[in-house]
Amino acid sequence: MSFINYSSREINCKLVYYGPGLCGKTTNLQYIYDKTRPEAKGKMISLATETERTLFFDFLPLSLGEIRGFKTRFHLYTVPGQVFYDASRKLILKGVDGVCFVADSQAERMEANIESLDNLRLNLQEQGYELDKIPYVIQYNKRDLPSAVSVKELSEVCNPTGVPEFEGIAVTGVGVFDTLKALAKQVLAELRKGTS
Repeated sequence: MSFINYSSREINCKLVYYGPGLCGKTTNLQYIYDKTRPEAKGKMISLATETERTLFFDFLPLSLGEIRGFKTRFHLYTVPGQVFYDASRKLILKGVDGVCFVADSQAERMEANIESLDNLRLNLQEQGYELDKIPYVIQYNKRDLPSAVSVKELSEVCNPTGVPEFEGIAVTGVGVFDTLKALAKQVLAELRKGTS
């Protein structure tokens, strides 16, 4: 559902970071924002709820190429992790072009990962999307923690369809840009399909 701005010759794409509360969605976006050149990014906007915040910013990656003379601008969003904010999650998923599911690698958070992944599928279906048919990647965050389970175990639970998956430590930036680049490439490939 990308938006084309003909006056600025830009294609605007929406990428949503989804996952359970405190899994590292916000940390991913903050790291990307901090490491992106000032001239290539917009303002970061934070919409605070009582217990969490939803972040949004856009940036114009200059190295990912153009599509028929249009630059691509990516708008990155996080959703509130708590199920309590399900209406906000649904709203943020409207018009999504690609999803990064951020899973918490800790053993004690496996149920939360499963619940959040099921919620993602359901919320996408309500909007006419199928998770398996849109650009989609998974990041296993918090790989540095002592209670992190193996990637194999995480993959069996969170990635039965075998989408691209990445290990991450968002606080230090490990895997953050690899995850983003993989998702952006999928979105651009979908856009190119649509213009050919």
